[in-house]
Amino acid sequence: MTVRMRLFVMMVLQLAVWGAWAPKLFPYMGMLGFAPWQQSLVGSAWGIAAVAGIFFSNQFADRNFAAERFMAASHLIGGLALAACAFLTSFWPFFAAYLVFSLLYVPTLSVSNSIAFANLKDPAKDFGMVRMGGTVGWVLVSWPFVFLLGAKADASQIRWIFLVAAIVSFALAAYSLSLPHTPPKKDAAAADPLAWREAIKLLGVPFVGVLFLVTFIDSVIHNGYFVMADNFLTNRVGIAGNLSMIVLSLGQLAEIVTMFVLGRVLIRLGWKTTMIVGILGHAARFTVFAFCADSVPTIVAVQLLHGICYAFFFATVYIFADAVFPKDVRSSAQGLFNLLILGIGNVGASFLFPALIAHWTDPVTKMVDYKSLFLVPAGMAVVAILLLAAFFRPPQHGPVAEPAAA
Repeated sequence: MTVRMRLFVMMVLQLAVWGAWAPKLFPYMGMLGFAPWQQSLVGSAWGIAAVAGIFFSNQFADRNFAAERFMAASHLIGGLALAACAFLTSFWPFFAAYLVFSLLYVPTLSVSNSIAFANLKDPAKDFGMVRMGGTVGWVLVSWPFVFLLGAKADASQIRWIFLVAAIVSFALAAYSLSLPHTPPKKDAAAADPLAWREAIKLLGVPFVGVLFLVTFIDSVIHNGYFVMADNFLTNRVGIAGNLSMIVLSLGQLAEIVTMFVLGRVLIRLGWKTTMIVGILGHAARFTVFAFCADSVPTIVAVQLLHGICYAFFFATVYIFADAVFPKDVRSSAQGLFNLLILGIGNVGASFLFPALIAHWTDPVTKMVDYKSLFLVPAGMAVVAILLLAAFFRPPQHGPVAEPAAA
């Protein structure tokens, strides 16, 4: 098996762990009777984990552990925490187990990226193809739930989201030991152990500061999608509970195509235009949600925009950081953007959207005013697009292709 294929399988399993539970986490917490503030606190666990990741996975683990062994240990223990989440129905025990999982899982997202970048000859060209494995994993893991859940699935059935995720996590723990050996960065040991401070200083560079702000806005929008989408599909659009994850996974199918062409798109359109197109996908999708909720075919079809939303912005941000930031702070820069995408943005979405849902829920009928709700993220996307268009001036038009090997 080629190195690229081995890394592809790593991404399949890595994102399958996430995809198994993410679409139904917030509906499940509602079924358990968790209050909006409790749901928001659970959502904030990823923010805590992302902050911890800057100091641990990017500054300590990188220098002391082989990356593949770090992955194996994290997914083994994280799988146990996921299994615990399936059986804990009181808030504080559930939150504690989910926090443990988050602290272990979130750093592996950047570590898996680091393994890929370290073992690919031309990351700008090949990373999109490798990362496409994560998309495949997210799609594949949605299918068991057609059989595990009923059309009106209750909490006793939906807890399977954590059991399936735990099984995949254990599989990845074992598989990680077969990944290309990526030794600790001993050459970085003499460098500033707080190199993240240098990365933070780069926020004073105009194009970095603008990208940081826009990434925060778009990550709130992106994470808000997972807070709202499943309930919208099942309660408003009328899609069966055991099929909603399949409908949501159509976006990942489209992501396969966009990740496949991402390298060529970046070279042709450049960083700025590619990112704008990615955020435009969010604006279009939420606008359709707001105005076309009565058309099931339209709602199903618009899920395909998810591929553009993810690949053309978030994957592009990771590639941009690897290509543009100085080598001595590159890992820390990746950690900072991880903090936004997986941490601060996730926390923002976890607090903002449950509050908005409660605000726009009729106290008598319990119906949500989804039109007003979805116009909020659509408007936020327009603001992010305008910021990028007006103020983002990267030092390069796009990635510089590596010369072909002789």
